[in-house]
Amino acid sequence: MGLHGMGGVGKTTLFKKIHNKFAEMAGKFDVVIWVVVSQGVKTSKLQDDIAQKLHLCDEVWMNKNEGDKAAEMHRVLKKKRFVLMLDDIWEKVDLEAIGVPYPTRENGCKVAFTTRSQEVCGRMGDHEPMQVKCLERDEAWELFKNKVGDDTLRRDPLIVALARKVAEKCRGLPLALNVIGETMASKTTVQEWENAVDVLVSSAAEFSDMEDKILPVLKYSYDSLVDKHIKSCFLYCALFPEDKTIDKEELIDYWICEGYIGECQVIKRSMNKGYEILGTLIRSNLLTEVGTHDVVMHDVVREMALWITSCFGKQKETFIVQANVGLIKIPKVKDWGVVRKMSLMNNSIEEITCSFNCPELTTLFLQYNNLKNLSGEFLLSMQKLVVLDLCGNSSFKKFPEQISGLVSLQFLDLSHTSIVQLPVGFQELKRLTHLNLTSTKRLGSMVGISNLRSLKILKLLNSKVHGDVSLLKELQCLEHLQTLTITISTELGLEQILGDQRLANCITSLDISDFRKKPFDISLLVSMKNLNELWVVSCHVAEINTSMKCREMERDSSDLQNTTCPCFTNLSIVRIINCHSMKDLTWLLFAPNLVYLDVTFAGEVDEIINKEKAINFTGCSKLRKLPLNATSVPRSDEFSIAMLPPKQQDYLEWEDEDTKNRFLPSFSQWRR
Repeated sequence: MGLHGMGGVGKTTLFKKIHNKFAEMAGKFDVVIWVVVSQGVKTSKLQDDIAQKLHLCDEVWMNKNEGDKAAEMHRVLKKKRFVLMLDDIWEKVDLEAIGVPYPTRENGCKVAFTTRSQEVCGRMGDHEPMQVKCLERDEAWELFKNKVGDDTLRRDPLIVALARKVAEKCRGLPLALNVIGETMASKTTVQEWENAVDVLVSSAAEFSDMEDKILPVLKYSYDSLVDKHIKSCFLYCALFPEDKTIDKEELIDYWICEGYIGECQVIKRSMNKGYEILGTLIRSNLLTEVGTHDVVMHDVVREMALWITSCFGKQKETFIVQANVGLIKIPKVKDWGVVRKMSLMNNSIEEITCSFNCPELTTLFLQYNNLKNLSGEFLLSMQKLVVLDLCGNSSFKKFPEQISGLVSLQFLDLSHTSIVQLPVGFQELKRLTHLNLTSTKRLGSMVGISNLRSLKILKLLNSKVHGDVSLLKELQCLEHLQTLTITISTELGLEQILGDQRLANCITSLDISDFRKKPFDISLLVSMKNLNELWVVSCHVAEINTSMKCREMERDSSDLQNTTCPCFTNLSIVRIINCHSMKDLTWLLFAPNLVYLDVTFAGEVDEIINKEKAINFTGCSKLRKLPLNATSVPRSDEFSIAMLPPKQQDYLEWEDEDTKNRFLPSFSQWRR
């Protein structure tokens, strides 16, 4: 049995309670052994610790080598029903090498362990470990209140309100609640409590005992990350505001441009590597997954990350993070020459007119401010700038010509701004690989974009620039382009882009708008192999004959055995808006991985899947297993399955006999 969770969450405390329960089971076990493993421990040390509990650790034992110790320990433990409790393991513990017989149902022995890594649980053989999570708000308050003591809290009603704020900053982490609660137990004035709140909000690392008793404990998790790039990816997450969910794909885009993923010419491979890194950080309990698409960093873990980036408090201006703190202007910095990353997102900064010398700055987050003016002199001071994010500055209209001086820039996000045109100097960004112009509703032209020869990702979805013939000519010059999001509003534009298979394969998000003159045939989009998101807005959509389309695809395929139907295999998001001629969406049967469907202002739609049309949907000749088990579907009498040809059901592989017996009548019901 494995228990995993972030540092300081209470794994050892819970483990001790479990140990005491085992010890109370008189006659159940011959021996209960508790060993603290810790990072980097050697096999011989573990053997000696266990041997002490078994009273084997005499002079003869100490003179044995590891192999002989393992044999002796195995001989002794094989005769006992034991519980072995390994606290704080950081990698797989080889029980055989130590001499511990493997626990089985037959021998009745148990091995339990705590770790900060879910991955270690899997390597130890527990694939469904228990996660120890932070305390809920009420539980956290009770723990904090007990540590502070009633005498302090009763002195003034204001202290109670302030104490709740201090407890909130701990975000349910028992280690922080214990340490900070004990520190505040002796603070008996309102002023002392107000100061504690101020320090925890502005610079938590400076709070008493934070650097000595809390942050170093959490840092062990950071130290256990084996790759320096994974460490950099983790620290990067501290640039975002506390409690803010971070979109996984956006985060990986940053990592790629920052050079943390490694050299890879194929964006998809880089994205996959990024998701692997995210998985490592999640399994290490340094990030928490929120739904499918987001992660979040615990506040205290974030403070630990910022403490590390400041060289443990010695150089606080390396990372300047003042996100979502109400700024109206650029903060004062003593030495701009040491600043490497700056995050001022989610503030109210309106202009940056002064110039600073920022020779080492590589990352600048200014998204979601009220920015109207950005001085060219400021840009010229940032020769090493790699990432610039201005997303969400809706009043930002004009980029200075000095943008040409950003010779290192690889990532630029101008989405949801009011930029009218791209300056001529924009064409000098020879290293730019990622350009986001999503929802730039006033951008009139993309002339000259063909000069950005390094561009791999271009996002134009819902911008004023649509996929007309002139734009497509520019896009065709971008030989490294791999990801394109775009709006197309003319039949000629669609025809042109479908005629260039390389460009068609680049499209991941597509907005088809204002096709009104003649019905738009959605099946034309099947050549867009990587299409993930589709918007159909204010269009007259043609009805799709599912059986005809399947037969056409089979006829056009050179290898009937490899025919794939459905054909929108990557499509996961569909939005249908203001398409009044559409009566049903049976064509969605061709999108097996659809996750999100939005149908708005489509008054004629009376059903999503039409039963009669669905009968004609064929082409799944290799289907052998249905996603069902004996407990699937609350009422199987209302559930029906159709397989054409019917004989195909004879080749189905069932989860078990109970599942088969439960769902076979569903086929019979359909036939009647």
